[in-house]
Amino acid sequence: MQMTGERIIPAPREAVWAALNDAEVLKDCIAGCTEFEKTADDAFAATVKQKVGPVSATFKGAVTLSDIVEGERYTISGEGKGGAAGFAKGGATVVLIDTDAPEGHAGPATKLTYDAEAKVGGKIAQLGSRLIDGFAKKMADSFFDKFSERVAAEPEAVPEAPPEAAPEAPAPETAEAASEVATEAAETAAEPASEEKKPGLLKRLFG
Repeated sequence: MQMTGERIIPAPREAVWAALNDAEVLKDCIAGCTEFEKTADDAFAATVKQKVGPVSATFKGAVTLSDIVEGERYTISGEGKGGAAGFAKGGATVVLIDTDAPEGHAGPATKLTYDAEAKVGGKIAQLGSRLIDGFAKKMADSFFDKFSERVAAEPEAVPEAPPEAAPEAPAPETAEAASEVATEAAETAAEPASEEKKPGLLKRLFG
């Protein structure tokens, strides 16, 4: 079964690309995913619990990235085994393109397009193509909807404002003004005691 679609994400392409390679983001966006760990630069181990019609199963498997063009595109593929329920595998080619921000948003935006396919076998396959196709489309739509919301909600780092410098004391306007200030200070220091203070001083000295 084939599925295609696109999303306009109000975030720069670099942020969208980083999220596409973030194990925590991918885990949060895959419905029923309980484990999603990075095992290599281009590989992850995953555990997903799902119910397809009357069949419930826990799928354990691997997810790999291929056809990687940094910041622009890659193919994500996964395959998991669910014991008696059967197996499921699929993948999606994801492409990122700079675009205009949607109405009501400012700043850069990214158009994410995907072309996905999925296949199941075993007991699940016996449920019929109509049910399986509907489930696969629901999974794909759920993933890309959650992914778009998650990336659009990521706050952008705001640079801290540099600390304000302490105001400098005003300098005298001219060298002449500075000289006058210094002379006045010297004269004040050398000024003799006032007449009011002299009698008291003599009395203490001579009784």
